[in-house]
Amino acid sequence: MGIVAWIILAVVGLFALWLISLYNGLIRANNRVKESWSDIDVQLKRRHDLIPNLVESVKGYMTHERQLLENITKARSQAMEAQKAGDTKQLAATEGTLGQLLGNLRIQVEAYPDLKANQNVAQLMDELSDTENKIQASRRFYNGMVRDFNTKIQTFPNNVFAGMLHFKEYEFFEIADASERENVKVQL
Repeated sequence: MGIVAWIILAVVGLFALWLISLYNGLIRANNRVKESWSDIDVQLKRRHDLIPNLVESVKGYMTHERQLLENITKARSQAMEAQKAGDTKQLAATEGTLGQLLGNLRIQVEAYPDLKANQNVAQLMDELSDTENKIQASRRFYNGMVRDFNTKIQTFPNNVFAGMLHFKEYEFFEIADASERENVKVQL
C-alpha cells in the first residue's frame, strides 16, 4: 500500500473516531437530562405522598377551609396524572397550582394556634418545606442539563448529526403561572 492509501485510511479513521466521540457526547448529555428529570420525579412523588397525611392532619382543625383542602387534593391528583403522562408543560402548570395552594395552607395553619402547636402538623410542614426546596434545586439542575443538551444539539457540527440521529430539544421546566413571577406584596 502506498503512502496516499495510508493517509486516506488515517483520515477516515480519525473521522470515524470523531463521529463516535460526537455521538457518545450526545448520548451522555441526553442521559444527564433524563437523570435530572428523574430527580424531579422523585421529589414530586415525595411531595405527593406527604399531601394526604397533611390534609388528614389539618382537616379536623380547619372546618372553614374545607374548600382549600379539596382544591389541594384535586390539584395533587391532576399533578400525578400529568406526571404519569410525562407532559412537562402540564406538569409545570399543575405543580405551580399545587405549590400556590400549599402556600395558602401554610398561611391558614398560622391562623390556627392549636394546629400550629400540633407536633405532627409541624413535622409534616417541615418535611413539605424541605421537599419544596429540593424540588426547586432539582428544577434548576434539570433546566441546566436541558440548556446544555439543547445547546449541544443546536451548535455546528453537532446539529447536523443530532438531526440525522433524531435527537430533539427538551422543554424547560418553567413556571406556568405568571403571577408566581411577581414580587410578593407585603403590607405592614
